[in-house]
Amino acid sequence: MNFENSLAFAQQLDKYDSLAHFRNEFHLIKNDGVPMVYLCGNSLGLQPKSAKASIDQELNDWAELGVEGHFDGKNPWLYYHHFLTEKAAKLVGALPSEVVIMNNLTTNLHLMMVSFYKPTPTRYKIMMEVSAFPSDMYAMETQARFHGLNPDDAIIELKPREGEHTLRTEDILAQIEAHKNSLAIVMIGGVNYYTGQAFNMQAITAAAHAVGAIAGFDLAHAAGNLHLQLHDWDVDFAVWCTYKYLNSGPGGTSGVFVNERHGNNPELVRFAGWWGHDEAERFQMKKGFKPMIGAAGWQLSNAQIFPMAIHKASLEMFDEAGIENLRKKSELLTGYLEFILKDYSHYLTVITPSDPKQRGCQLSIIVKNDGKKLFDYLQTQNILPDWREPDVIRMSPVPMYNCYEDIFRIGDALKRYYL
Repeated sequence: MNFENSLAFAQQLDKYDSLAHFRNEFHLIKNDGVPMVYLCGNSLGLQPKSAKASIDQELNDWAELGVEGHFDGKNPWLYYHHFLTEKAAKLVGALPSEVVIMNNLTTNLHLMMVSFYKPTPTRYKIMMEVSAFPSDMYAMETQARFHGLNPDDAIIELKPREGEHTLRTEDILAQIEAHKNSLAIVMIGGVNYYTGQAFNMQAITAAAHAVGAIAGFDLAHAAGNLHLQLHDWDVDFAVWCTYKYLNSGPGGTSGVFVNERHGNNPELVRFAGWWGHDEAERFQMKKGFKPMIGAAGWQLSNAQIFPMAIHKASLEMFDEAGIENLRKKSELLTGYLEFILKDYSHYLTVITPSDPKQRGCQLSIIVKNDGKKLFDYLQTQNILPDWREPDVIRMSPVPMYNCYEDIFRIGDALKRYYL
């Protein structure tokens, strides 16, 4: 598309946007009654208006039914995760049996590592991207220590080339090949939280499998952002949170993908809890763990009903919109933002790849002089981006609730600041 830096052009795009009505389904952040340009969906998504009604339903059933809400509620709590599975699986490109919603992100990451990281004296290396999100770094560090290994030796960090900000796919694949005899698992983010780079998960998975390693991904910044095909890509496992692009509330519940070839193996080592036990026998309270088939066999405890209620409301919106349609709009929104930012290339540098296949909706920007000052200024202009130390402003126009006029307003604010 040939973009134009004009209000009329932005408004024309909004007029013909088939997803524009979803913006009205969210509580927009306002300053003195004026909606702000919210660019922090990569950190915490906005609240769907339907979230309250979804929680209220469960509160009402609790008030009126007490414990019987597990069986007699409108959405019986005993089976609550089932109400999320099909839509969540569709969102990440998985079979329903390969997905379960449970716990929180880092808890699920550790549970997956219990099952899939089985180091031997010769094959014990963990490969991840440098400057991964701290939870991932801490999880991998402590997993190595748990197995009696020195993290400095066990963890391979993938680093960009000198003078570059992001990783090249060919360099990742080359490193997998270089460590083929010692590599146990590749565990990286689907999208790097800092640079906004989206990795080629299909190619990475194939390369890991070719050398006998496991391929797992943290999709915190990818789920609800990219058009994922986890089953077709043959990923071994993945985890994600729901409070960023999936708009399911602060500290919201988490999702897990386990490839069916692993989920159908009851002998696979795992940490168990009663909610992962065979559902037909769960209340017999017998000794001897018998896992449910599929990802559900990794559940530990009762479903988190209230966070899941919010997620249920959000998944219904995603199912209506379609991740393919959201992704198409995302590429246009982010492309338009990149087009606007190019007018200020003397003052700032976009470090996120320009190739749409290598990014989601986030652009990470390094300002050449005092980026924090620009960040603070944008907030005074009713624009809310995200600051990450030491020097990056992250902007994430989310297709579910951001509009093209938002992007024009960013450029208009930059024009007043620089020109």
